Amino acid sequence: MGHDDYRRDSGDNISTRLTYLLIGGGIGAILALLFAPKSGHELRGDIADATRKGIDRSREAAQQLGDRAGEYYEATRGRASELYSQAAERVGEVAQTARDAASRQAGTLTAAIDAGKKAYQDEKRKTEMSGRIDAAPNYGGETTN
Repeated sequence: MGHDDYRRDSGDNISTRLTYLLIGGGIGAILALLFAPKSGHELRGDIADATRKGIDRSREAAQQLGDRAGEYYEATRGRASELYSQAAERVGEVAQTARDAASRQAGTLTAAIDAGKKAYQDEKRKTEMSGRIDAAPNYGGETTN
């Protein structure tokens, strides 16, 4: 389990605990109001106040969680962008290295082909020259080699 997994799990754990705390607080407030010796009108007003406070706290908690999620999103987006840039840079370096190696190999291959052509032409000339000497007329009865 990586470091980022720990952060995500602890964030989920905190939000779950906060939700349970708010629900427990709301239930406790309602029970306290129900068992308090008050008139029906006062009791309904207190329940309405407690409900409004619970809703306000829930909104605040939701806002905090939304803000925190936005922060995590921005941090993750920034990190992903950074990793993408690094990967693109490394791919460019590898591609350039491959191009350089291919160009060196192409240069070597071209030189080998040129050397082969030159050797072929030299041998062809030698063969043609030796054929001409052998085909030359021999007037004196001597052979020239």
